[in-house]
Amino acid sequence: MDSSLLRTSRREFVLGSSAALVLGFALPSAARAAGATSSFQPSAYLRITPDSRVTVVCGSAEMGQGVLTAIPMLVAEELDADWSRVSVEQAPADPSFANPMFGIQATGGSSTVRAHWEPLRKAGAAAREMLVTAAAAQWKVSADQCRTESGHVLHSSGKKLAYGALVGAASKLTPPATPKLKEPGAFRILGKPLHRLDTPPKVNGSAKYGIDAALPGMLVAVMARAPLPGAKAAAVNEAKAKAIKGVRQVITLPSGVAVLANVYWAAKQGRDALEIDWDMGANAGLSSAGVSAMLAEGAAAGGAVARNDGDASSAVAASTLQARYEAPYLAHACMEPMNCTAWVKGDTVEIWAGTQSQGPAQGILGQVASVTPAKVKVHTMMLGGGFGRRFAPDFAIDATLLSKLSGAPVKLIYSREDDMRSGFYRPASVAAFSAGLDANGRPVVLTAKVASPSIMAASGFMKIPENGVDTFAMEGIADNPYDIANQRLEYARREPGLQVWFWRSVGHSQNIFFIESFIDELAAAAKQDPLEFRRALLGKQPRYKGVLELAADKAGWARPLPPGVHRGIAVAQSFGSYVAEVAEVSVAADGTPTVQRVVAAVDCGMTVNPEIIRRQIESSIAFGLSAALYGKITLQDGRIEQSNFHDYPVLRMNEMPKVEVHILPSVEKPGGIGEPGTPPVAPAVTNAIFAATGIRIRQLPIDTGLLKHA
Repeated sequence: MDSSLLRTSRREFVLGSSAALVLGFALPSAARAAGATSSFQPSAYLRITPDSRVTVVCGSAEMGQGVLTAIPMLVAEELDADWSRVSVEQAPADPSFANPMFGIQATGGSSTVRAHWEPLRKAGAAAREMLVTAAAAQWKVSADQCRTESGHVLHSSGKKLAYGALVGAASKLTPPATPKLKEPGAFRILGKPLHRLDTPPKVNGSAKYGIDAALPGMLVAVMARAPLPGAKAAAVNEAKAKAIKGVRQVITLPSGVAVLANVYWAAKQGRDALEIDWDMGANAGLSSAGVSAMLAEGAAAGGAVARNDGDASSAVAASTLQARYEAPYLAHACMEPMNCTAWVKGDTVEIWAGTQSQGPAQGILGQVASVTPAKVKVHTMMLGGGFGRRFAPDFAIDATLLSKLSGAPVKLIYSREDDMRSGFYRPASVAAFSAGLDANGRPVVLTAKVASPSIMAASGFMKIPENGVDTFAMEGIADNPYDIANQRLEYARREPGLQVWFWRSVGHSQNIFFIESFIDELAAAAKQDPLEFRRALLGKQPRYKGVLELAADKAGWARPLPPGVHRGIAVAQSFGSYVAEVAEVSVAADGTPTVQRVVAAVDCGMTVNPEIIRRQIESSIAFGLSAALYGKITLQDGRIEQSNFHDYPVLRMNEMPKVEVHILPSVEKPGGIGEPGTPPVAPAVTNAIFAATGIRIRQLPIDTGLLKHA
């Protein structure tokens, strides 16, 4: 192994491995690898056996968002399969299963259905045409006289053959290049609230998550991780750790010091017994106050121009309004902490992990273990929450290094505290807005200066565009839908020192809070209803306007509420879907807000499974509310202060509001659904708090002290 890997920091290694993300290599597809005619495998995604069982192979990772049901539904619809005989398998890491939007096998950006909507429908349609051709040849009739229904080919004469009876003949045919797809009106599976295929194994315990992996002779590793990027273990005293019964080895890596033991508890006790002198480097004095000051300076200065409409500098306004907003670093707080089991055997690597990035893992881990990517086998396990965190390679890199150095299979497990302080966070951000209104209260100019770290730079596989604008840092603001003639929107990159990463809805998560709060402020300044103010500015945006009006109507916007309850509204587009939310909120005398009800309207284009859509909006609202009410990662003297759910709370069951989800019928292409419900909830809630108290919340999480006795 190249010893330089052990002298390189984690950040340097991840950034330096960007080339690995695009390494290509050939593996046989599922169809070619089988090499048998006992089943019909017209593509890597589909297999039909003589018993008419249809198996769909899913290349995306299942982390609760429903892809193990949605992907089979896409194929089964065009195949005209009998849904009761459809099952699903998790795909291996293989270029055949690359996400069409990314060009690599990875799951993120609410992209699975959007990316596979056409390719997988074509896979099903091609198989259907081949089965029809095979049946027509057997009957010696024209294929035009045949049709398909529920796993059978039927002839106009009444003859009928199950798909299973045709697998041998169909396997000898060449798949059609341009199979005909159904019109939406003919769908009988897509758009239906079918039961999820992954629910039974999750309920009966047969579903396997990364943390369930177990191998003969496996060691369990727990690490004392570097507190922040740039920190290094200057000195390590291993004596007390090695004295713990069951501890086998202590290994120092760029990211920290690992204790390997026979069982988890021994490894954890050994890790806790380590005596480490950390050299904190440049981040030794990093604090939340320092982060805020740096970002505030950036927001005041401005920088790269993301949008420049009209002439913001010379626009004439009757009145002006300014406001500054701030959002903190956030952890992902996945229910299943990060883990990976790795086994380096000679020139091969095998890992078992809940990962969102199987394709990149092959290239990166190939570099780590000095083997070709084709020699890296990835078993994608169920993910106990992803939210972008499991797109990062750190836990897989470290597990692979530990296996190679120890000579044994190793399961690396982060404790909850390790995970909370693991060094991958939603960026902190500050946005300074200014706007001018004409005499009628209509905005004529809008400026915004946003300062935050760059996810694109931190990713290791993206480049900031030549204009200097990190797309994620400005999304939701730079592409805001409001009809304001003069807009100048700028981005100032500032890097306080923490590693930033993708977080559920990425830049929209903070930027929609910023802009939808400021739009509400403008409505108040114009003495206009927040709904009507938005409607007037969305005349050219029918999909925004459609969900806004549907949410308001279903929430009874014009109807009075019980005393002490007030409404707020917000709307957003992210990942190709449009979501508006109305929050009903009361504020207690001690300043505690209670979110009683959230009404959401969603336009995500053509739908696959409306029940999955509703559940994803509900979970997005819970996720966004947790952040709005409690979420913050703070620093003092270069150390993360939060460690577990006692000081990084998430929404409890008794705090969950009643949620109503209304889906707007649409014939547009599908949008994403795993993330778009998160961005509107924070501003809907804080706008309702303003309606209740007259106090504007411009910084998250919500400070109840500001609302006390309001």
